[in-house]
Amino acid sequence: MARPHIGLTGRLFAAQALVVLAGAATLGAVTVLAGPAIFHEHLRQISPAAGAEVTHHVEQAYTSANRIALALGLAAVLATALAASALLARRVARPVRELAAAAADIAEGHYDVRITAPGMGADFDSVAASFNAMAARLADIETTRRRLLADVGHELRTPLATMQAYVQAAQDGVTVADEDTWIVLATQTERMQRLVEDIAAVSRAEEHQLDLHPVRVTATDLAATAITAVQPRYAAKGVSLEHVARPDRTAVDADPARMAQVLGNLLDNSLRHTPPGGHVTVTTGSDGDSARITVTDTGDGVAAEHLPHLFERFYRADTARDRRHGGSGIGLSIAHAIVADHGGHLTADSHGPGAGATFTVTLPAAR
Repeated sequence: MARPHIGLTGRLFAAQALVVLAGAATLGAVTVLAGPAIFHEHLRQISPAAGAEVTHHVEQAYTSANRIALALGLAAVLATALAASALLARRVARPVRELAAAAADIAEGHYDVRITAPGMGADFDSVAASFNAMAARLADIETTRRRLLADVGHELRTPLATMQAYVQAAQDGVTVADEDTWIVLATQTERMQRLVEDIAAVSRAEEHQLDLHPVRVTATDLAATAITAVQPRYAAKGVSLEHVARPDRTAVDADPARMAQVLGNLLDNSLRHTPPGGHVTVTTGSDGDSARITVTDTGDGVAAEHLPHLFERFYRADTARDRRHGGSGIGLSIAHAIVADHGGHLTADSHGPGAGATFTVTLPAAR
C-alpha cells in the first residue's frame, strides 16, 4: 500500500509539534513529581504543629489548583506554539515550493522564469540568486544552441548548394567536368571539412580531451612564433603587426603547437575585423605569478552586450559581417578552451563598436 505523501509544510509542522509536545510533557512531569514534595516541605516549615487532616486538605487544595493551572497553561502554550509552528512551517515551505515550481518550469524549457528572494536570511537569498543565475545561463545556452543549429545549417547549405549546382549542370550536359569544376568542388569540400574539424576540435578542447605536450617556454617565444606565421597575411591586407616584448622572466609550461593555434586564431580574428591601414599590437610580459599575451587591434570593436558571449560556439556579434569575412564563429571558442586546458584564462575587452578590441591570454607560471 502506497504511503501517504506529506509535503514539506506538514513535515515541518509535525517536527515543531513534536518538540512542543515533548517540552509540554517534560514540564508536566516535573511539575507533578517535584511540586507536591516541595510544597509539603514548605508547609511543614511554616506550620509544623498543623494536624494531619489540615495538612492533607491543604496539600489536596494545592494539587487541585496546580493541576488546573497546569492544564490551562499547557493548553494555552500548546495552542500558541502550534499556531506559531504552523505559520513558521508555511513561511519556510513557501519559497521551497516556489523554487520547486520554477525548477519544473525550467525542466519544461521555460528559461525566462525567475524567483524572488524570500527575505529569510542570506542562505535562502543565496539559493534564489544562484537559481536565477542558472536560469539565465540556461537561457543563454538555449539561445546559443538554436543559433548554432541555424549557423551550421547555413555553413553547410552554401557549399552543398554550390556542389549540387555543378553536379546537376554536369548531369544535364550544360557544363563539362573540366579543371575549374574540380577546383570549385574541391574548395567547397575543403570548406565543409574545415567546419567539421573545427566542431570536433572545440568539442575535444571543452571536454579536456586534448593531447597536450607542454614544454618550458616564455610568452615572448610563443608570440614570436605566431607572429611569424601570420605576417604574410597581414602584409597582404595592409595591416601592420607589431610585437612589444616587455621584460619576460616568467616561464610557462605550455604546448607550443596548441598555443600557436590559440594565438593564430586571435591574430586571424583581429585581421578579419581590422581594415587596411589598421594596426594590431601583440604585447607579452609577466608579473611573476603568470605570463600574459595581449592582442590589441584598431578594428571594428565589440559592443558591451556581446562581450560575455564571444567565446561561445558559433557566436557572432554581427552575423552578416562575420560571414562576409569568412569566420565560422568557432575559432575563439577553441582558443578559450585550449587556454583553459592549460590552467589559464582568455578574456576579451572593447570600448565599443569602432574602438578596437583586446584579447588577453593569461597562463600560470611554471612550477
